[in-house]
Amino acid sequence: MKENFHQVSSYKVSSEYEGTRLDNCLISRLKGLPRAKIYSIIRKGEVRVNKSRCKPSQRLKVGDIIRIPPYTAKPKVNKKSSDLNKEKVENSIIRKEKDFLILNKPVGLACHGGSGISLGLIEIIRQLDKTYSDAQLVHRIDKDTSGCLVVALKKSILREFHKEIRDKQVHKVYVAVVKGKWPKDLKKIMLSIKKQTSKTGERSVQVNEKGKLSETEFELISYGEANSLVRAKIITGRTHQIRVHSSHKGHPIVGDNKYGDPSYNKILQSKGLKRMLLHAESINFFNLGIKQTASLPSVFKDYV
Repeated sequence: MKENFHQVSSYKVSSEYEGTRLDNCLISRLKGLPRAKIYSIIRKGEVRVNKSRCKPSQRLKVGDIIRIPPYTAKPKVNKKSSDLNKEKVENSIIRKEKDFLILNKPVGLACHGGSGISLGLIEIIRQLDKTYSDAQLVHRIDKDTSGCLVVALKKSILREFHKEIRDKQVHKVYVAVVKGKWPKDLKKIMLSIKKQTSKTGERSVQVNEKGKLSETEFELISYGEANSLVRAKIITGRTHQIRVHSSHKGHPIVGDNKYGDPSYNKILQSKGLKRMLLHAESINFFNLGIKQTASLPSVFKDYV
């Protein structure tokens, strides 16, 4: 398949991308260019916003000029999802509105394609119905996490959701099974954590005093013989913060293959555990008056 070469170019930000993160804008516009490559050219300073270096998380304003370096991209191939995946995603929709959807995301399904994943949830949604062709993720949750995920069907509502997120008017609550007896008095964890991205685009986070402050509020729900069921409310929206916080305190999330206890996970996996026990229980956009919960998978009760 012949690749397409694109000369250096610039893009003047329109109202369509007002308030959008730089990385999301480029992912949307630079079709056929892998996500890992997009993050690479941003980090190297090859992408400029108003002639200045920028970060992937920079929010765009109408009239900003984005300098896009020369790049080679593969022609877009419209891959089709299997009927099984379509059925799984369609059955996971727990709320349908004319301009947005809320799903109880199935565990094991990535939010988007890339990094070796040909099709993610958002690509499958776009194939479900012609009215979903412009669907965009409002936020993301990890592949191995289930629960509330919001998808915008129109750019106008996407901007409203993103404004709520920027204004910190969103509450996200998770439920997790963690190893050991969670201390009853451990109700808040604040740590500086730093994100790292590999060459393949895989993200990981480490506790680092040079990182950004992250805060999670915890509530003990119940004890089991070897584990605890806890509820976690995100105060700051850092990557993997619940997983890093619980692990740092000696109570890693059961089944977490990145930050968890490998030996403990291996024992439980040999007995049938097939997932990380972290679930996005609810999400609440205060100013928009949109709140949704997703029921806890029954498998959680097997481990507490």
